[in-house]
Amino acid sequence: MENRWLMAAIVLVGVPLVIVGYIVLTERVLRLLPPSRRDGIRPWLWLAPALAFVGIFLIYPTIRTVILSFMDARSESFIGLGNYAEFFGNDRNWTVLVNNLLWIVFFTLLTVVFGLLIAVLTDRVRYESVAKAIIFLPMAISFVAAGIIWRFMYDFSPETGTLNAAVGVLGIEPQTWLFDWPRNNFMIIIAAAWIWTGFCMVILSAGLKGISTELLEAGRMDGANEFQIFFRIIMPLMAPTIAVVTTTMIIFALKVFDLVYVMTGGRFDTDVLANRMYSEAFIGRDFGMSAAVAVILLTLIVPIMAFNIRRFRQQEAIR
Repeated sequence: MENRWLMAAIVLVGVPLVIVGYIVLTERVLRLLPPSRRDGIRPWLWLAPALAFVGIFLIYPTIRTVILSFMDARSESFIGLGNYAEFFGNDRNWTVLVNNLLWIVFFTLLTVVFGLLIAVLTDRVRYESVAKAIIFLPMAISFVAAGIIWRFMYDFSPETGTLNAAVGVLGIEPQTWLFDWPRNNFMIIIAAAWIWTGFCMVILSAGLKGISTELLEAGRMDGANEFQIFFRIIMPLMAPTIAVVTTTMIIFALKVFDLVYVMTGGRFDTDVLANRMYSEAFIGRDFGMSAAVAVILLTLIVPIMAFNIRRFRQQEAIR
C-alpha cells in the first residue's frame, strides 16, 4: 500500500515538475541562441518529447516486431520467411483470414448503414438527443464487459440465454449460437455492431448537420421526394464523412480482439488475426510467428490508414 501511495505522489507531483522543468530549461537554452535562430529551433524543442515518445513506443516496437518476424520461436536464430510460409501454409490460418474478411464486410456494413439510418431518422426531431444518447450508450461499456453480456445472451440454457429464451417462446429448440461456423462469427459481429453503431451515428450525424437546410428545402420545392433527397443530395454531400467512418470501421474489424477473446477465445473457428497473434505469443510461446502475424495485420491496416489521411488532407484543402 505504501508503494502505491508513493507511486501516486510521484505521478501527481513529479510529472508536472518535469514538464515545468523542461519548459524552463527550453526557454533558457533558447535565450543563449542568436535571435535569428530561435524561431527555427523552438518548434523542434517543443516537439522533442512527443517525437521521443513516438520513437520509443511506436517506431522502435514496429521495427523490432518486423525483425522478430524473421526469427525462430525463441528469437534466437534467423529463419527468413519461414514464419510467413508456415502461416500461409496452415489451413487454419486461412480460416482466420476468412473470419477477418467476414468482419470487414458485415461489421462495416451493419455499423455504417444503421448509423446513417439512425442519424437521418433522428435528425431534427424533439427526442433527438435522448434517442442518440440511448444508441451511443453501449460505447460507454468496455468491450470485455460487452462480451460477457452477449455471451450470457447467447448461452444455450434458456434460463440464462436471452436469445434462446426468446426463440423458445416461438417453439424453436435452443441453439448453440457460438459453436457453429460461420453463424458464430455473425453472432459476435452483431455484438460488436451493437457497440459501434452509436459511434458511427454520432460522426454521420455531425456530417448531416453540416448540410444546409435551404438546400434540402430547395430540393423539396422542386418536387423531389424524401428518397430522392436522401440519395441525390444527402448521400453525395456526406460521401467524404461516410468514407472516413467506413475506413475507421474496417480498421477496427481488422484488429478486433476483445470480443472474440471473451466470447469464444478463438475456438469453434472464430479466431481472428489479433487473437491469433496473442495466442501464438502468450499461449504457444512462439514469438516469431506472433510477430509475423502482427506484421501481416500491420500490412493490412497501413494502406487503409493512408487512405484515411489522404481523404482528411483533401477535405482540409477544400476548406
